[in-house]
Amino acid sequence: MNTMAERKINKIGIIGMGPVGTILATHFREAGLDVAVCDLDKIKMNLVKTEGVILDGVMSKKTFFNHVFSSVAEFDSFNPDFLIISVKTTHLPALVNEITKLGNKEMGVACAMNGIDVEQMVSSAIEESRVFRMVINFAGNLTAPNVIKVSFFNPPNYFASIDDSRKSEADEMAAILSSVALETKSINSFEMLKCVWEKTILNSSLSALCAVGRMTIKEAMDNPDTVELIEQVIEEAVEVARAEKIIFEDEFIRKCLRYLNKAGNHFPSLAVDLLNNRPTEIDFMNGKIVEYGRKHYIRTSLNLTFSNMVKAMSNKAYTSGIKMANSAIGLKSLVKEIPAGNNNKGSGNYFLGVDLGSAYTKFSVIDEQENMIFQTALKTLNRDRISVRHVIETLKSEYAILTTCATGYGRKHLASADIVKTELNCAALAVAKYYSGIKNIIDIGGEDIKVIKCNKDDNIENFYLNDKCAAGTGSFLTEVAERAGINIVDMSDLAAKSSFGKELNSFCTVFAKTEIMGWLFEGLPVEDIAKGIYLSILNRVVKLRIDPLSPVYLIGGVIAHHPYLRILLQEKMKKDVQIIDKSQYTVSFGAALYAKEAFEKGNSAETEVLTLLAKT
Repeated sequence: MNTMAERKINKIGIIGMGPVGTILATHFREAGLDVAVCDLDKIKMNLVKTEGVILDGVMSKKTFFNHVFSSVAEFDSFNPDFLIISVKTTHLPALVNEITKLGNKEMGVACAMNGIDVEQMVSSAIEESRVFRMVINFAGNLTAPNVIKVSFFNPPNYFASIDDSRKSEADEMAAILSSVALETKSINSFEMLKCVWEKTILNSSLSALCAVGRMTIKEAMDNPDTVELIEQVIEEAVEVARAEKIIFEDEFIRKCLRYLNKAGNHFPSLAVDLLNNRPTEIDFMNGKIVEYGRKHYIRTSLNLTFSNMVKAMSNKAYTSGIKMANSAIGLKSLVKEIPAGNNNKGSGNYFLGVDLGSAYTKFSVIDEQENMIFQTALKTLNRDRISVRHVIETLKSEYAILTTCATGYGRKHLASADIVKTELNCAALAVAKYYSGIKNIIDIGGEDIKVIKCNKDDNIENFYLNDKCAAGTGSFLTEVAERAGINIVDMSDLAAKSSFGKELNSFCTVFAKTEIMGWLFEGLPVEDIAKGIYLSILNRVVKLRIDPLSPVYLIGGVIAHHPYLRILLQEKMKKDVQIIDKSQYTVSFGAALYAKEAFEKGNSAETEVLTLLAKT
């Protein structure tokens, strides 16, 4: 049996297929190693399995992998020599727990992550001798779930055993990557500590600033005022590092600024997370500098300020309950709409409803008892290029889906659908599931407004649409809010604070933008502008024929993210108005109900034929 020092590294496992994990996996594969890749986002991994991964930008490669996993437990059958973790630090505690369950107790585990002390989270659960640390000096952005635009590589990367007990393996890993032009240097644990602090200082210097200010790195570095802030953030961190016996050269700050000037016109990952309402790594970046500063009684005012601002903004985004859907949407990452307590992951039969709307495509899966099992949404023709086909394939791999029903504007283009229904019928069926009898259903969508009148038997009696202009719809709301400089996430809260009573005179988006500019020049508070926009939408809605004697139910994505519209409508109509739970998914839920109904009718017809044949 070979000793640890003699063992040849042949099999690599990568956990986390973001930019870092994808770039590393591609190069290990290019070096001839057997590589297994893993990410909890099953839609992404379906793309990786069928289409491979693509690097473009400063690197240009396309790679396929023989082993594509969506759970850590699958690594047991692969049995890698090395496991590389390239996930956000916020995911690390749960991930480490899964790694401890793997059978190979000699396998090296390397942290290829941002932040100070992340390797300690791993070494607290497994033997310190098994833990390695990487410092990465390349970066990229996802342009699709399986496509990375590599923005820069400033060699070398660094690799180390955190207690120096397995330095030969660090040497071998560095040599493997260097052999395929991803220059990596093996160093000792003390050198690695300095490299980690250096990289964290670089990240902390402008990641939080870019997140709070919504600036790219280039935009931040092009502004003398922000450069001054960046320099002071670095100075605080260098003082704290010195107290930790980590000494940088005299020209270190100037070298940092020179490095940052070359970083490119992209958002740092922490800014991307904050902008997309995801947990950030601030605690392991500016937060760690603050923590070590307190240990040595060193004031770190700017790092503390940025750390607290990012936390406050993250908490606000979380508690608002509004999910920005402009990031890559995955089965695992957006399974936030599954009802609590439902742990059914694939037993039994299921039915899928797909609502192909003008702005978002929504998916709903129900079981045989019509319980909601899964719901998610992605932008129609979204910039991440996640196709509806890949989502459906992934859902079918998770659930035994018997029938699929398509609805919405694009319903006729979904070739895999078993049946097709209008969104009017789907909305009526879904609302009737919970509220039977005579009613008005108001659906404010991305490009139109619908009022559906149902009779006592829940059948559609009549319906009304706004004219061909998109005024008062989701697209109108987004465009005029952008012109007013209003964050769409904050709009409902802002409008609720206003007593303003004036609406926009024009429903044409172009003229409405001009009118808003006039309000801005007049110095109208942003709360009043938000209220004025809402009043304009409200008056557009009430011009449609709403039966004043019948209950009113609101559905659609707009009302899901702008609940203050309900308050205004109640005041206008002088009656209670209800928002259907998970209103953005009402139509796709109705489509799923139709899918189930179609399957049952098909089975019923088949039974009748078999009975007739038996009689003859």
